[in-house]
Amino acid sequence: MQRSTLRNGAPRRAAMVAAGVATLALALTACGSDSDDSAEGGSGDSGGKVTLTISTFNEFGYDDGLLDEYMKQNPNITVKHTKADTSQAAGDALRNALGAGSGGSDVAAIEGDQMPEFLQYADKFEDISDPSLDGRWQDWKTAQATDAKGRLIGYGTDIGPEGICYRSDLLKEAGLPTDRESVAKWMGSTWDDYFKAGEEYTKKTGKPFYDSAGTIRLGMENQMQNAFEKDDGTIIATENPEVKDMYDQLLAESAKGLSAGLSQWTQDWNESFKTGGFATTLCPGWMLGVVQGNAPDVKTWDITNSFPGGGGNWGGSFLTVPSYGKHVKEAKALANWLTAPEQQIEAFKSKGTFPSQIEALKDPAITEATNPYFNDAPIGQILTDRANAVTVKPFKGPHYQAINDFLADALGRVDIDKVDDADTSWNKFVTDVNGLK
Repeated sequence: MQRSTLRNGAPRRAAMVAAGVATLALALTACGSDSDDSAEGGSGDSGGKVTLTISTFNEFGYDDGLLDEYMKQNPNITVKHTKADTSQAAGDALRNALGAGSGGSDVAAIEGDQMPEFLQYADKFEDISDPSLDGRWQDWKTAQATDAKGRLIGYGTDIGPEGICYRSDLLKEAGLPTDRESVAKWMGSTWDDYFKAGEEYTKKTGKPFYDSAGTIRLGMENQMQNAFEKDDGTIIATENPEVKDMYDQLLAESAKGLSAGLSQWTQDWNESFKTGGFATTLCPGWMLGVVQGNAPDVKTWDITNSFPGGGGNWGGSFLTVPSYGKHVKEAKALANWLTAPEQQIEAFKSKGTFPSQIEALKDPAITEATNPYFNDAPIGQILTDRANAVTVKPFKGPHYQAINDFLADALGRVDIDKVDDADTSWNKFVTDVNGLK
């Protein structure tokens, strides 16, 4: 599951990320090959007992009985779970462990957008490909965790197919459609349609339509095949007309009052879900819990079975087995079990993490699931349809995270902090990106 750690308009940390990658590369070079004990997976703890550690972040849905059930089925296994507050914190811990060649968890979760970085060091992870698991996941999900040599280093957990969450009471006050089907038709099928709807709402109410340009960027960007880099890793972010056109359109629409200028995950952003600070926001499956958690007493949030531009995916994670572990065989078995359709269905019931497993998406527990908070929305069917609508598999290379942060900062300087005009901020983005070449 992804709870993005990006803060639009916050002090840039992309340079820190880039420095961390360089430090990791040096550390891994110094580490050399894995020890024999790690490579063989060890022989277990004393008395035939094995203690496995697993590290995740935010909510994967494992604490409400799944890990207990695994230990019940495997009485020789004790599983200890460490949960970081953010994906960034989890990624930092894994980098440190890989650099040291020890000290990390036997099973480590990686957020999807961080996977390109870690794929550079795929030989530091176990190849967990297994013919018996072929067809378990969406093809594009598996591709995200497969290196150039065809080694699979991550089992997919959740994905983030997106609809649009909206406040029906705010739309009603503006004299606009409120039921899911009518709202989806009103918002249209393209980003131009979505912005046109936003202009109508803002003109009638004088209120923002969405939370920030940076949030909408994520939906648009994830529909581009090669936004920032070519498939060979060549950086094209500043020359790609799609990126510049997106940047210009977002800031032009935000200047019309469509953006609330709120930085994600801040207190003001959290509060706006219940105070009506904006009427719509992008809604991958995991965002449903965020909306409800921030506005538990608001009864008018709903979600469409539609998304501008077709399908889009925001977020999703993987379970990996680093080769430094002493129990890699047992760790593989745990990662396999936790990402099986049956367990992912239970995780969905627990925390709303939407499965990436094909069989899970056919199960009535998913397809017939509803959410009382969202006006009894058939979220299972909506998110399944949204997942099946994803056609673009964005290439995210080793520089993706840094460039993504640079672009978030560029938009934030104009839309949130209001310290630059669009051209000045773009020029700073170009300088930042060129520093990576």
